[in-house]
Amino acid sequence: MRETAIKQELRRLIEKENDLHLLEAIKTLLVKSSLDPVLKEKLTTRALKAEEDIQAGRVYSRKELEKKLDSKLSQ
Repeated sequence: MRETAIKQELRRLIEKENDLHLLEAIKTLLVKSSLDPVLKEKLTTRALKAEEDIQAGRVYSRKELEKKLDSKLSQ
C-alpha cells in the first residue's frame, strides 16, 4: 500500500473505532514511534510483512493459534 492509501485506511478505521483503550493504544504507538525512528521502522516493517502474510493466506485460525500457544506454554 502506498503511504496515502494507508493514511486514508487508518483514518477510516479510527473513525469507526469506539474502543477508547484501543484508540489510546494507537495514539501512544504513533506518538512513541514518531519519537524513535528505529522503532517506527521496525513497526512499519512488521506491519508490511503482516499485510503480505494476510494476502498470501499465511494466517492461523483462532483454534490453530490456541493449540500452538497451548503447546508452547506446556513445554
